[in-house]
Amino acid sequence: MADLKADFAKAQTEVKTLTKRPGNDDMLFLYAHYKQAADGDVKGSRPGMLDMVGRAKYDAWAKLKGVKADDAMKKYIDKVAALLKTHK
Repeated sequence: MADLKADFAKAQTEVKTLTKRPGNDDMLFLYAHYKQAADGDVKGSRPGMLDMVGRAKYDAWAKLKGVKADDAMKKYIDKVAALLKTHK
């Protein structure tokens, strides 16, 4: 567990070294899995239709409802590793 948290923290640092911005789908994936790992299931109400970015983030996170924090961390780490290979 400690290694997983360390790898998760490392991935959060490494994602900032990307030289090319990932696409919106990848960004939403990272956001949702980070939030699920850090905060658990989605909280609050869904943003209004005029807040399209907030709404997309909320929806991406809501799709992960019930996913365990460890699983979300692993998927986040794997996604960052894949992005580092293609976006450096």
